[in-house]
Amino acid sequence: MTAENKPRIGVYICHCGENIAGAVNVEEVRKFAEKLPDVVVARDYLFMCSDPGQEIIKEDIRKGLVNRVVVAACTPRTHEPIFRKACEDAGLNKYYFEMANIRDQCSWAHWHEKEKATEKAKLLVAAAVAKARLLEPLEDRYIELNKDVMVLGGGIAGIFAALDLANAGFKVYLVEKLPSIGGNMAKLDKTFPTNDCSACILTPLMVEVANHPNVELITYAEVESVDGTVGNFKVKVRKKQTYVDWNKCTGCGACLNVCPPKARVPDEYNEGLNMRGAIYIAFPQAVPKKAVIDPDACIRCSGRWFGEEPRKTKDGKPILAPCEKVCPTGACSRDEPRDPNGELIELNVGSIVVATGYRVMDKKHFKEYAPDSPNVITALQMERLISATGPTEGKLIVPSDIPKYLEWKKKIEKGKEAELEARKPHVITFVSCVGSRDERYHTYCSKVCCMYMLKQAMLLKEKYPDLEIYISFIDVRTPGKDFDEYYMRCRKLGIKIIKGKIGGVQRLPDERLLVKGYDAELGKPVELISDIVVLATAMEPNMDLKELARKLGISVGAEGFLKERHTKLYPVDTMTEGIFICGCAQGPKDIPDSVAQAKAAAASAMSLLAPGKMKVEPLISEVDQEKCIGCGICENLCPYGAITLVEVNGARKSKINETLCKGCGVCAAACPSKAITLHGFTYEQVLAQIRTIAAKKVVEV
Repeated sequence: MTAENKPRIGVYICHCGENIAGAVNVEEVRKFAEKLPDVVVARDYLFMCSDPGQEIIKEDIRKGLVNRVVVAACTPRTHEPIFRKACEDAGLNKYYFEMANIRDQCSWAHWHEKEKATEKAKLLVAAAVAKARLLEPLEDRYIELNKDVMVLGGGIAGIFAALDLANAGFKVYLVEKLPSIGGNMAKLDKTFPTNDCSACILTPLMVEVANHPNVELITYAEVESVDGTVGNFKVKVRKKQTYVDWNKCTGCGACLNVCPPKARVPDEYNEGLNMRGAIYIAFPQAVPKKAVIDPDACIRCSGRWFGEEPRKTKDGKPILAPCEKVCPTGACSRDEPRDPNGELIELNVGSIVVATGYRVMDKKHFKEYAPDSPNVITALQMERLISATGPTEGKLIVPSDIPKYLEWKKKIEKGKEAELEARKPHVITFVSCVGSRDERYHTYCSKVCCMYMLKQAMLLKEKYPDLEIYISFIDVRTPGKDFDEYYMRCRKLGIKIIKGKIGGVQRLPDERLLVKGYDAELGKPVELISDIVVLATAMEPNMDLKELARKLGISVGAEGFLKERHTKLYPVDTMTEGIFICGCAQGPKDIPDSVAQAKAAAASAMSLLAPGKMKVEPLISEVDQEKCIGCGICENLCPYGAITLVEVNGARKSKINETLCKGCGVCAAACPSKAITLHGFTYEQVLAQIRTIAAKKVVEV
């Protein structure tokens, strides 16, 4: 080592206010550090990550005092990039930097033992200095980026993310697992706190994103696999079989009413309140508005399946299914064979935005609330009941009478007189926190339940002033803009609030419901006879979210929603570079928050891809081919599939794909012949740290 390259190490210790200084004697650590080998400067400052703190480091570098930097402060996970850039700005290779985490690993862990915390801080600093003496300059690498983006999920968050990206000139593949985009927002009647028509807001956006020249809409499809890395993700998407030719289908709906009664199943769009046919269009405003055949519901009423020879009448004419007969364009023809596996689409994209939404918790879990009663419904079912596009076209009737009502409507359409004996509700009770804030199910708050119960109650009370409405709250949570004013408006309408938990619901012989609870404000039990009980069930992650996360290589939190890189600083980033999350896939939130997060995810993807190339840190593994014995241990252990065995001069040797390598170091740690070097964490550097800490003193290396 030349005199010029001889390590001159500067150690900079942060007080972090009282975060570190409250448990660690910073001055004692500083005095200890200045006696370490090759340390020429040891300083401390109140907030080393602040501009003045960084300037102290920069000034020492510019003066030539130091050529290696050690900072003892907070977690490298968030602060290391700050200090590396400070070194780079001052003209020092940023990889001549090492960090000791004396906050998370020391002061926070041992805040009640100041003497021991101080001694541990000294060891951590000594270990960092031992490694810093062996640091080598490294150069950043650059990789080319594919500028196409995939957005998974066609709800309000996915639509906004796709539109922002498309308007910025990026090619977007918008993938939705259902036949139409729109998500759960398409099921809502109105939105709080302005009571705007949900469809009036959403439908124009659905049409805009479907018609955008930079957006390719792929509905009724799911991700099968994801390979590659940031800038070059290879995604296989399985487009499910529709059993209707979408190139011919005009969405006229002629086929919907002829599907026989035996082929009818609960309608997902109306949350099971009515039945749909085996052939159906997702909902009246669907985009794309195309029919789909549900193969599990279809009874093959023509006696054949797609691609099979048709049965014929005595005069030799083929027997057609009802949907085939009425279809004016021949889109329902069963002559052409169909592949039940659908179509596999392979796409290359540079970034992925996940906006897969949520599901509402099923009422069947709550035996105490009489889930078998048709008049106990979820809040999303109530949305469909009061919506103009719902099963009763917005007419409020007791859910148990919906089948009778629909049958009556058919008879009227046929010109026959009949009288509907549907029972109009007089009392409705809303039950909050069903499955949320409950140790038996989900401990988290679903965030929107208080407001959507108030919204539904307000809409019902304004339309039916004589309706008696009760809402039970554990406590009211209305922290958003104009939310508390909305709550006060509901109170003034005469909606009655029960401050307490509903203990149970009992189904009565006449299908009414006995609601039992406790009102904390009255200080006594209450009992109500209700016609309808509405359960504000928890917002949950979608059933397949964990499997999707596994395919994408991202994490889920303890509650099952997708996990962000950092709650405060990187709320839409994930630990996998290039994959962003937004909306209710990340956690319960209302529409404005979902939209805001979607736009943030889109902006993050844009800033990543816009330059066309990305700087990649050189902290990657490298194989010494002469030492490699071709055992294959590294290939089997690599979590990113970055290592393969190749033929080199007639022998098997490991080869590392630098683009895929994430520098995790698993291969270097496992290599029996020490043939793999992880730059920035070499064998010698790590061993120097271990020896220093194990000896509990400074060790010459």
